[in-house]
Amino acid sequence: MDGAVLARLGAVIFVAIAGTAAVLEMSREEKAPEPSPTRTVGAARDPLRDEQGRCQQLGEAAAHETACLKVWAQTRDRFLGRPAPNEGR
Repeated sequence: MDGAVLARLGAVIFVAIAGTAAVLEMSREEKAPEPSPTRTVGAARDPLRDEQGRCQQLGEAAAHETACLKVWAQTRDRFLGRPAPNEGR
């Protein structure tokens, strides 16, 4: 056999194998993973978060309200990992 004929035969076989693999891949049905059962735990209401919402609703007036200033200080301490003033240092 001639070299060119062998190259063409090899190319035809390669294309046939690649086409078969593509058809098989497209016809394969993937099953969606079953969702794992999860428990939803109701979080306890956070009074600090409720106060933050109230202060947010006040807008600029909250900057002059003592209660909101305390809420922001507590929020800052919680964020920075500082103990609350009533927990003792």
